[in-house]
Amino acid sequence: MSTLEWLRPLQHILNSPIQLLTINVSEWKAKIGVAESVPPGHTANVVIEAGGWASHQDKLWMIADYDGSEKVTILELDGGQLSQKERELISWTLQLANASKGKLPAPESQLSESEKHAHKIGEWLQKQLEADEPNFSLPDHLTVGSRLYHEMIPFLLITEHANTRQDVYPELEKLLRSFLSDEILLIPLKSQEWLIWGPLSLLKDEDADLLGDQNEEETMEDSLTSIAFGLHEMLASEWLGECHLAVTHPISPAKGMVEAAILLRETISLGRKFHVGTNIHLPWMLQLERLLNAIPESNRSKYLEHSLKRADLFVESEMLATLETFFALDCNVSETAKKLYIHRNTLLYRLDKLKQETGLDVRQFRDAVLVKIILLLYKVTKRN
Repeated sequence: MSTLEWLRPLQHILNSPIQLLTINVSEWKAKIGVAESVPPGHTANVVIEAGGWASHQDKLWMIADYDGSEKVTILELDGGQLSQKERELISWTLQLANASKGKLPAPESQLSESEKHAHKIGEWLQKQLEADEPNFSLPDHLTVGSRLYHEMIPFLLITEHANTRQDVYPELEKLLRSFLSDEILLIPLKSQEWLIWGPLSLLKDEDADLLGDQNEEETMEDSLTSIAFGLHEMLASEWLGECHLAVTHPISPAKGMVEAAILLRETISLGRKFHVGTNIHLPWMLQLERLLNAIPESNRSKYLEHSLKRADLFVESEMLATLETFFALDCNVSETAKKLYIHRNTLLYRLDKLKQETGLDVRQFRDAVLVKIILLLYKVTKRN
């Protein structure tokens, strides 16, 4: 479990900054020796074990982990803002956490330089994402070197299951470097959420592979889609299992990191909302979904209720599968029949049946749009 995954929820709950430090036992004892008085009726817990605490001036030190060696891992909090009950609750939580060895975050001193830098960027980015008026440009002290000023490819990865191991970051970084490039930048956000930046050279490599397979010109969206599918397959099989991945067009991290994170989060949210079962989400494929999501829920429900009264055929599993495949293949009758392993005339029969019962012919552009909207709204209403 990474440091940010463990500390951020606690910082958010307490609305107070927290530092994780590794100090000598002698320093801890010295702290106890100069500890000032605690609130009336209470005494400082000075036992050297998880949950022990001592206050000095305006800071509160609490033992997060101690294995009997000369080092002790502590949390440094703003003691002036904590009530006695809050101190006791944190102390109890630390005792429970220490009972299961290996689940505490590694002290910052044990992190690699790349991970330390990534955590700092992640902390800054998370604050901007939660702010009413975010700063869209990285501050100068976080743009070490010139790499972040060059365009890179942003991906957002969200895992389905929490991983409590301490080596999550270095393991994921190693996997990404082996699959994408040594030039990737991995930024941890919330628990189970990672912002990944890949170099533009990935597009060049992808274009070269595609040109070797066919002469038809591929768009940037095609190349990004191909990279995303490959990356998701690798992550799902080699490390994460169930996960969601979004990608968007290249942008400079120094100037567009906040913008990219907002777009990718929205993309995964829309994909999970409108396309249950889909794990790869592409913003250029969700434009209609973005528009429908902006409509008030009450209006969407009324429209859907009116539409479904015209025919229950829309909600039949066979018709749903037929229409989804038909739209996925750009309303191509022959290709849809092949994909569904049915005769072309069988498909035409189903489409004619839909037309007879609803008055909507999906082979006509106007009606196809209406049916597509109805299907998307039905999915959202069914989930809610």
